[in-house]
Amino acid sequence: MSFVEMRVPTIGESINEVTLSRWLKEDGAIVRLDDPICEFESDKATLEFPSEAAGKLVYVAKEGDDLKIGDLVARIDTSVSAAAPIAPAAASGQSEKPAETAAPTPASGSYAAGHPSPAAAKILKESGVPASQVEGTGRDGRITKEDAQKAAESKPVAPPPAPEPKAAAKPAAPATAFSREEERKKMSRMRRTIAKRLVSAKNETAMLTTFNEVDLTEVMALREKYQERFTAKYGIKLGFMSIFAKACSRVLLDMPDVNARIEGEDIVYHQFVDIAFAISTPNGLVVPPIRNVESLGFADIELQLKDLSSKARNGTLTLEEMTGGTFTITNGGVFGSLLSTPIINEPQSAILGMHAIKNRPIAVGDKVEIRPMMYLALSYDHRVIDGSTSVTFLVKVKDLLEDPVALLLDL
Repeated sequence: MSFVEMRVPTIGESINEVTLSRWLKEDGAIVRLDDPICEFESDKATLEFPSEAAGKLVYVAKEGDDLKIGDLVARIDTSVSAAAPIAPAAASGQSEKPAETAAPTPASGSYAAGHPSPAAAKILKESGVPASQVEGTGRDGRITKEDAQKAAESKPVAPPPAPEPKAAAKPAAPATAFSREEERKKMSRMRRTIAKRLVSAKNETAMLTTFNEVDLTEVMALREKYQERFTAKYGIKLGFMSIFAKACSRVLLDMPDVNARIEGEDIVYHQFVDIAFAISTPNGLVVPPIRNVESLGFADIELQLKDLSSKARNGTLTLEEMTGGTFTITNGGVFGSLLSTPIINEPQSAILGMHAIKNRPIAVGDKVEIRPMMYLALSYDHRVIDGSTSVTFLVKVKDLLEDPVALLLDL
């Protein structure tokens, strides 16, 4: 026998360990060169691991194992012809004996046939389309992201049969009186990374939060007046996020302390604004940045944010797309949050928290009026940003949002 060892490759400068989240080929399957055999979950993204040779796959690591760079994942027995029929290890424990001289197996007999890629699997799950109803056009009949998108778009109005749950999923047990049962589940790598970063931000920064409220009457009127023309021209709606991002970028350039970071004993000031946006996904919170927001138009921001959000939900964000940012915006209002104290996204020095818009009575001149109000929260690192600076920043952002014409005219 001749074996090729499959080891965890170098993924990125800051990544020293990954988790084997899922096998894409069964133990004993015949694989071709570059066939994806498993998925790795890193601190930032989920990555496919391609085979480095053709032959029979032999598992070494298990799903859920934490592996360091260079650790052995699997072996490929290259003495077994890639033309041999696939003989994965059956659940019943039957032994497999792939014949080296067998005729090539058609795609329909491949393990990949009918098997969605990670991005396709998430699209199918979100749209409620079973993989069994999708014809794969990828290698060996694998369901690609494009196949899943087409299936989701052409889904009939009547709800299709619910997809079969994964083997690991357990139905929720009915609550019983005085139950003392517990369930233990290992944290995902992303959740562990999030936990470490949040604790580090609390322990390593002098974090404070300042609050203000903003009247969004003019912003809502602007959106209502120009929404139809904006959508017709750019193919996307004008949302709140691009307006908030542009307001923040303007003030960040005027107040570089809020856009800075600490590096050793130095403070690094940025002459540009890369805003990271907190996006909630089934696996946890990710904060991909949009770069040079100060130089982008509203439509550019909305289109990039839509693309990043879609990739985040589908698990297809690249490491480059996950890295960077000089300032962060998080919107708890989409979940109904009225007020919160967001935690800084290190090594940044500040984060803006948006919240739910609520109609509230406020004093307007000598009258009381009902206005759409939002609480804003700015958490900041007091080592870099003084209290007066943080308050001034939030007031300037508030002023631009309450007079968006001044924002548009760069006044």
